[in-house]
Amino acid sequence: MSDMIETLRNDENLTPKQIEILKAAIELISEKGYYNTSTSEIAKRAGVAEGTIFRHYSTKKDLLVAIVTPVISDFSAPFFAKQFVDQVFRETYANFRDLLYAFIKNRFEFAQSNVPLIKILLQELAFHPEIQAAYKEQFTDKVYPAINQAIDFYKQKGELRDLPNETIIRTMVPTILGFMMTRFILKPDQTWDDEAEIKQTIDVIMGGVGKT
Repeated sequence: MSDMIETLRNDENLTPKQIEILKAAIELISEKGYYNTSTSEIAKRAGVAEGTIFRHYSTKKDLLVAIVTPVISDFSAPFFAKQFVDQVFRETYANFRDLLYAFIKNRFEFAQSNVPLIKILLQELAFHPEIQAAYKEQFTDKVYPAINQAIDFYKQKGELRDLPNETIIRTMVPTILGFMMTRFILKPDQTWDDEAEIKQTIDVIMGGVGKT
């Protein structure tokens, strides 16, 4: 979470109290879930009065959206934004397998540095239309065009099956999300060989969409 907290501290629009509120909310919601976390608990951990929270955020939902929106913006570039697209899709790779490795490794390292935030995003995404809308906007505007272009390129090279691009994306994204969710949320204490798991995830994807 250190990366995100540092980002919050560098945001000139946030007061020190807001930063402490957001930090406390991230910790508590990741531990207990949104519905089981009260604003009084957040205030206590942040060291502020509960009324201070409502001066900055009208409702608990507003506070959740303030936490999750930056995660969507950064994790989202699919998981999702401009920086991710620049880091991964502006490079040239020898083959689609190498692109997938860069894709997964980039988001894996981000998730590893921001586990509580990723936990909130994945837990709450299904229940909050505002978060779904922000996620959809990031994916549609910033990630989908880059993935689509890359798929077309590797299709032309003869590396991918002649499937609709949407089918290939639907194969990629849930498979990668499933690995991430298991690794960081469902079984974080299990002994993991991360490099081997990433390569096996790529093997599964390529088994479905790659040409043999």
